[in-house]
Amino acid sequence: MAGKKDYVNSKVSGNREQIEYHVKEILKLIGEDVEREGLLETPARVTRMYEEIFAGYEVDPREVLGVTFDEQHEELVIVRDIVYYSQCEHHMAPFFGKAHIGYLPSGKIAGLSKLARLVEAVTRRLQVQERITSQIADILDEELAPHGVMVVVEGEHLCMCARGVKKPGSKTVTSAVRGEFRTSAPLRSEFLALLKQ
Repeated sequence: MAGKKDYVNSKVSGNREQIEYHVKEILKLIGEDVEREGLLETPARVTRMYEEIFAGYEVDPREVLGVTFDEQHEELVIVRDIVYYSQCEHHMAPFFGKAHIGYLPSGKIAGLSKLARLVEAVTRRLQVQERITSQIADILDEELAPHGVMVVVEGEHLCMCARGVKKPGSKTVTSAVRGEFRTSAPLRSEFLALLKQ
């Protein structure tokens, strides 16, 4: 979703006037003066932002992997530190962090950039971190049929840091394991050790 294949949410584009109207109404309801200079363009800016941050609704995450390659490499492949931004479906507050993906190919590999695109496709919608982690693992498991998959996602949630318990800097870490990663402690350990390097 970054680079040449940028997506936008066409439902947002198609409902631009309504969304701008409702953003303006929300601003009024929280006590703002919608006629002051700093807020005049806010409804339009919010709508343009929604086109981008909710672009994942325009993409089938399974199709993001695109062409796969027959390759006899059957050793661990890891792409780590894939930065993502998402929106909590409970508060519509941002959360963000890094995703780390490892898989053990069984004769089929994906282009490395496609793994980053998969993360984008899954995170650019209303989400919860647990679902993001499982969806990435499930899609890789189903589309590549590897010997195993392990996904670790780290996230900092504004709904926890800036409101509620107000604990800035706290991180949530989730993992999903499939195939041989589920049964092999040494394989999980190798993946986690390589993440720390």
